[in-house]
Amino acid sequence: MSSSSSAKATKKSAFSCEPCRRRKVKCGGEQPICKRCAARKDECVYRLNPTLSYTQRLEERIRELEDQLANAPVAASSHAGSSHSSPVILGASDAPSASRASTEDRVIKKGFKGIKVDDKGGITYHGATSFFHLPSDSSATGDGHLSSQDSNVQRRERLVTNAWQQRALENLSAIPEPFHHLLELHWCWIHPLFNFIYRPAFTRDMQTLGPYYSHTLLNAIFSHSIRWAKGDPAIAGILEESYDGGQVFGKHARRMLFDDLSAGSSSIPTIQTLLLLSAQECSFGNSTQAWTYSGVAFRLLDHLGICLDGQRYPESVSMSDEDVEIRHRIFWSCYLWDKMISLYLGRSPTLKHSKASPPQIMFDDSAETEMWVPFGTPPGGGSWNYPPQTAHSASCFWSMCRLCIIFNEILVHMYDPLMQNTEAEVQTCLQTQGVALQKWWDELPPYLRIDPAALPALAPPSHIVTTNCLYYTFKILLYRPMLTRWGSSGEDDSQLRRHYLVECITSATSVIAIFDLFQRTFGMNHCILSIAYSIYTAASVFLLQVQAAPNDQQALRRLRFCMHILAQVKTFSPIIGSALSLIDRELALLGIPVDQTGIEQPAASSMEGMPRMSPTYNQPVNMAFSQSTFSPSPFDPRMGGFSAESIPVDPGVYAAMSSLEPLSVSVGAIPEPQGAPHYHAHA
Repeated sequence: MSSSSSAKATKKSAFSCEPCRRRKVKCGGEQPICKRCAARKDECVYRLNPTLSYTQRLEERIRELEDQLANAPVAASSHAGSSHSSPVILGASDAPSASRASTEDRVIKKGFKGIKVDDKGGITYHGATSFFHLPSDSSATGDGHLSSQDSNVQRRERLVTNAWQQRALENLSAIPEPFHHLLELHWCWIHPLFNFIYRPAFTRDMQTLGPYYSHTLLNAIFSHSIRWAKGDPAIAGILEESYDGGQVFGKHARRMLFDDLSAGSSSIPTIQTLLLLSAQECSFGNSTQAWTYSGVAFRLLDHLGICLDGQRYPESVSMSDEDVEIRHRIFWSCYLWDKMISLYLGRSPTLKHSKASPPQIMFDDSAETEMWVPFGTPPGGGSWNYPPQTAHSASCFWSMCRLCIIFNEILVHMYDPLMQNTEAEVQTCLQTQGVALQKWWDELPPYLRIDPAALPALAPPSHIVTTNCLYYTFKILLYRPMLTRWGSSGEDDSQLRRHYLVECITSATSVIAIFDLFQRTFGMNHCILSIAYSIYTAASVFLLQVQAAPNDQQALRRLRFCMHILAQVKTFSPIIGSALSLIDRELALLGIPVDQTGIEQPAASSMEGMPRMSPTYNQPVNMAFSQSTFSPSPFDPRMGGFSAESIPVDPGVYAAMSSLEPLSVSVGAIPEPQGAPHYHAHA
């Protein structure tokens, strides 16, 4: 009963304005100002996303108004192209301008040539220069929008209803161990952020052997989840006894994948398999395999026409609501992974976001309201005692995709491996993307934002932690090059110098503060490669400080803290060994050797301005304890770590930094390890 009332209260507050929320009174939700705020003359501000039912009412009203306009004799001709309702777009900042919208309307009316069904019944894409086209070929006319036949509200209702039905059936299905355990690990720790697989279709087709399931993909999921599974003694025993410690799944996935490719068959499960194998190889440091698998996945994305908006296909290609939904999701999953693997390996990204790309629309947003709890074995054994939290995985995924659109510009304009960017391009990128990052942060919903200076007692779901860490990482990657460019550029603006230095150091400190919260909640074993890369990037900033001012003990303590973390992550993500070697080499040049296996925690009295880790890494979180049971807040703003005044700004520091080279953006450009096993998998 209490949980039901709590759920209702949450639903009511989802479209309440902030003043009514603070006063805990019912808000009418009137736009642009509610009646209560109008009467009290308060500033009426809506910050949380509206509920699905409220959104549906708005869309129905929009559809009524559009129908009235379409039926009006005067406006019939001028508004003919705008009589369809608009779906909810999770990313208002990416909405097209008027000029872009008119361009897209022309593209829609023209239609896409080359989207066809092949002899095997699959959808493929071939452009106008291919063997499959003649100049006289005509494409279908009309806008081709699904919304011309059906409303977006009804489409969303069908997808959401189907998703919940499949979840109910999934929960009743009896999947034996260790397979059930391995699947649940994937849904918990990887799926919410990367969205490689559309869960309702996969679990349904796993029982019916439908098109969105394959044995190859299932084995890839199992192989990717082995790392976490080994923490459970019972599951680890089954894996060792019957499945060669789990390595059999990876072997089967690779063999079946190459059989499929050799036979010329390709499908969405093939792309999903390639993405999982790429993530697995990347974590282990097998950069050749990781880059190749991802490259094949991106090629198949084009081959299947997924790179184009699924709502604009000519009428000759028939796709269901689910088909369009899955194709949109897999494009953005590939887009996200393209940026991450380019980041890890220090290479140029492949996929581009254009007017013809699938929009950032998620009709099935049922995962947004699901409850998330950590699955598997907690640190120290026992069982999780973590209070269920709303997953917010839909909004988190789209927020991460929008962040990657910004990061793509940073990669292209500031980290081009061929160094083709001019100084003017770098400065333009610095200014525009700095504003874009701040705008992204300002628009990030409060439930996805972690304030490093006011951390909660428990970490939010892991995908939210990863998103926040990557935001600060991208800020470092935007501003870090400027710390070493002053000597060559001839610029001498002390205010800009201070700004870039403060941005880098506060972002690096934010990363380790958030990570400390993460590891105290979930343990070190659940650290994925994206978070480890964030720690490495933070370490690069502290290393620059130490190189510029070797007597800076605070920077050295923070650097050692990062190395302590990376040394532990290396045990299950060997790629981190390359990062540690780079840092150790630079410290050795300064005469500060550090034993990676024996880095000691600094004394409590010397922990000024940096996070403090709990004494035991493997101590499980127990909500039954009182608040005082937890270790102190991992970051105390009174200690000056986030204060600009605490950061040294002696001119000698800037002069020293201008002669340094920062650590490469690449972690994975390392020799392939010999005889490396394939079960250390992680995105």
